[in-house]
Amino acid sequence: MKGQGLSHKLENDLVIRAAMGERTPNVPVWFMRQAGRSLPEYRAVRKRGSILDTIQDPQLSAEITLQPVRRYGVDAAILYSDIIVPTFAVGFGIEVVEGRGPVIRDPFRSEDDLKRLRDLEPETDTAYVIETIKILANELSVPLIGFAGAPFTVASYLIEGGPSRTYVKTKSLMRLNPVLWHQLMERLTRLAIASLESQIRAGAAMFQLFDSWVGILSPSEYREMVAPHSNAIFRGLAHLNIPSIHFGVGTASLLEQMAKSGCTVVGVDDRTGLDDAFRITKGKVALQGNLDPVNILIGTEAALNESRKVLSASAISPGYIFNLGHGILPESDPEVIKAVVDLVHEKGAGLREDASKP
Repeated sequence: MKGQGLSHKLENDLVIRAAMGERTPNVPVWFMRQAGRSLPEYRAVRKRGSILDTIQDPQLSAEITLQPVRRYGVDAAILYSDIIVPTFAVGFGIEVVEGRGPVIRDPFRSEDDLKRLRDLEPETDTAYVIETIKILANELSVPLIGFAGAPFTVASYLIEGGPSRTYVKTKSLMRLNPVLWHQLMERLTRLAIASLESQIRAGAAMFQLFDSWVGILSPSEYREMVAPHSNAIFRGLAHLNIPSIHFGVGTASLLEQMAKSGCTVVGVDDRTGLDDAFRITKGKVALQGNLDPVNILIGTEAALNESRKVLSASAISPGYIFNLGHGILPESDPEVIKAVVDLVHEKGAGLREDASKP
């Protein structure tokens, strides 16, 4: 179950075991966006300018990836990178603007724009990502999680020109020109597969597919316009035989379909109860989540109280990974995060056991 490039035995493989549906002796925990954002040590070392400049420095990216493992004692590291790296690397014309997110100079509008999405050649286009992972594979005693943006979420940035509240342009292309839509999604699917395979072969032990904004779609539109492409990513990497996580926000109505994608874990946001998620997915996958990130901002007492509730609710799922329902917010206090990690490690298994008793 280890990444193809992982050259040593992990001291802590709880996340991998839970991701494969095993009830682990201790509850594993990691956090989305744990690498960076809220950590003072991150702000001290990150390069000025775009996050993409930092990502292209393997030694620095590896250091940032390691920081939360050292500080919090989490059970997995997630690669310090960004979901737009493959599209940036092939020259589509995308940047990450501080405080705003991905911004595209010339958004996707027509069939001609497909030419700007050539196939990714990881050994040359994203050699810095591969080098970062190789460094980490020799440093980490916990699994490294690689990741990619799902085709829908990446497409929404390319079409809208940046973050959006309404996704009018995205939905317009999807509904008015479905042929071009599927062509775009197929290109982005190939980019994601190439990127993820290179990460796994370099040493990533599992991966997460982020479809952060897909919750804006109805189940029928997701089934027709998005699922075939997301599912193709999991199928395309199945031969590597490692755990995989499928995550989106606002996806309660989509969880049943996401659980059939070929992933081994479904990430659950903070708007959906773990008991509901288990019922919807019929226990076919392990679950990950789903503490509201705002609880970290409220303070230690609220964060711990709500974490206990999440842990108790998780008892229904044999395979379970504690996480937030979305990424760590930049204003989060690292001491509160550490208190949550300690609670999960020290009390998590007992809370799950108590909740499972009749």
